[in-house]
Amino acid sequence: MENHEIKEVLMNTEALALEEAHVTGDGSHFQVIVVSERFAAMSRIKKQQAVYAPLMEYISDNRIHALSIKAYTPEEWRRDRKLSGF
Repeated sequence: MENHEIKEVLMNTEALALEEAHVTGDGSHFQVIVVSERFAAMSRIKKQQAVYAPLMEYISDNRIHALSIKAYTPEEWRRDRKLSGF
């Protein structure tokens, strides 16, 4: 699976209402940074679950073997993006 395909799936998931998505990876191990106001009311676990949900099909068939997720609100992202190199 390609980075842009994961980004497309996440950006087109209405439940997430993402403002930004950044995906890096090597074909089976991926790192995802996502930004949405909807994360404000969620625990860290709920954020992870919300991002995993639209990708479960790809995880189940091993197109995604490993996934690291960092989920931010827009305010958190403005504060932390410099630390992430964006």
